[in-house]
Amino acid sequence: MTLIATADTARVNRRRGSAPDGVTFWHTLYLGTSRYNMAPGMPDPDKDALFPMAFLVEQDPGSTANAHFHQQDQFQLVVAGHGTLGLHDIRPVTLHFTAAHTAYGPIRASQDDGVSYFTLRNGFDPGARFMQMAENRAALRAVRGRVHREAVAGPLSSATQPSETLIGPEQDGLAAWRYRLAAGEAVTGRDPAQGRGQYWVVTAGSLSHGDQTLDRLSCAFVYPDDAAFHGVAGAAGAEIIAMQFPHRTTH
Repeated sequence: MTLIATADTARVNRRRGSAPDGVTFWHTLYLGTSRYNMAPGMPDPDKDALFPMAFLVEQDPGSTANAHFHQQDQFQLVVAGHGTLGLHDIRPVTLHFTAAHTAYGPIRASQDDGVSYFTLRNGFDPGARFMQMAENRAALRAVRGRVHREAVAGPLSSATQPSETLIGPEQDGLAAWRYRLAAGEAVTGRDPAQGRGQYWVVTAGSLSHGDQTLDRLSCAFVYPDDAAFHGVAGAAGAEIIAMQFPHRTTH
């Protein structure tokens, strides 16, 4: 069943956080769980299970998240502020995909307004493994069959067409699209069975899905065996970014 997390319901989960490299931020959990809200002693979900994790990071002005990697595929969607990610300038709206066990970064937030981005995964990840630590570099080198894989779209210009492809689609299902809808206009997504789950994030306006309203910065996760996502734009129209994970590869 498709999971929905509205910006209003997620707001109560907003907490201060800091990472082992010292970077500080606000962290708002949307779906799943993370190391910032897990109860002490709670076991990690199976890393091979389909397990949606979605949260918004508001990285403090002038801070830097050092280069690191994760054990899961992820999308990051920049929705406020600006900065740099590696060699890329990032500001709304920028989309970044990183495959599991791919080192990326650093993420440098601007001095004036910081940078805010969704982190969206389809599997549980215990947290960043920073490359300045020798044991993490050794662990990354030891991963068999590892392939460095990144994809970037943006910063996007103002949409001039109702839909556009941002990433892919690749043979293994990796893809992303942007939709721009007028008031009352409907959208139906691609078949989610083509990949290993989809996220839909409203970046402007609002969208109704069944009896639920997704305002700006609301999101949905569509499982591969769900029906294609369907929504109708609200009175101010809507802009949506849809992201599809690749089918599982061996890590």
